[in-house]
Amino acid sequence: MRGTIGVKDALSLVKAVDIVYETIRDGIRNGTYPPGSHLTAQALAETSGFSRTPVREAMRRLHAEALIHFIPNRGAFVATWSVREIEQIYDLRVLLESFAAREAAVHISDDQLAELRQLAERMRTATASDQPDVEHITALNDEFHKLVLSASGNVRLRNLLGSIVEIPLVLNTFRSYSLEQIRRSAAQHIELTDAFAAHNPEWAGAIMTAHILSARQTLMSNTGATIPVLPGEPGEIDDDAL
Repeated sequence: MRGTIGVKDALSLVKAVDIVYETIRDGIRNGTYPPGSHLTAQALAETSGFSRTPVREAMRRLHAEALIHFIPNRGAFVATWSVREIEQIYDLRVLLESFAAREAAVHISDDQLAELRQLAERMRTATASDQPDVEHITALNDEFHKLVLSASGNVRLRNLLGSIVEIPLVLNTFRSYSLEQIRRSAAQHIELTDAFAAHNPEWAGAIMTAHILSARQTLMSNTGATIPVLPGEPGEIDDDAL
C-alpha cells in the first residue's frame, strides 16, 4: 500500500515540476522575469501555488538549460549574456541548425513537411499586417525550428540545440525587427520548406545559414549595446539561497 502511495506521490511531483517549469520558462520568455531579475523559490512558490520542492526542481532544470544562473552569495537570476556570448550562440546555431536543415531535407516525412509548410504560411499571413502580433510570430517561429530539428532525425542534435534555440526567444529577437525584417524572415521560412520539399540539402543548409546570420545581425545591431550583464559569475544551484 505504501508503495502505491509513493508512486502516486512521485507522479504528482513530476507533474508539478513540469507545470512549474513551463510557467517559469514562459515567464522568462514573455518578459515577466526579464534578464538579470532575481528569482527565489519562495516567491515562485507563492506565485505558482505549488510548494518549494517542485519549484526548486524546476529551477534546477532551467539552470541546466542556462536560462537561470546562480550567483554565489546572491541567489538565482534569470540568465543574461554578453555581446560576445550571444555572438558565440549564433555561431553555434549557424553550424548546428544548418546541419539540421541539410539532414531534414534528406529525412523529412510528408507529414512533417506539411506541418512545416502550414507553420510557414501562418507566419507569412501573420506578417501581412502593418502591426503584426510579435508574440504569435515568435511562437510560430519556435515551433518551426523545433520541427526542423525533429525532421532531421538526429536525437543528439535535437538535444544539443534544445536550449540554444530558446535563447533568441528569451531575448525577444523579433521585438527588435522592423516590419520589413519580420517579413523577410517569414519569406525565408517559406523558402526553407521549398528546399525541404525538393529534398535538396545544400539549398536547405544555405537558406538556414542566411536566415540565422540575418537574425544575428539584426539583434546585434539593434540591441547589442543594451544587453544586461549578470552581477557576478554563475555557479551551481545552492538550495540555501533559493
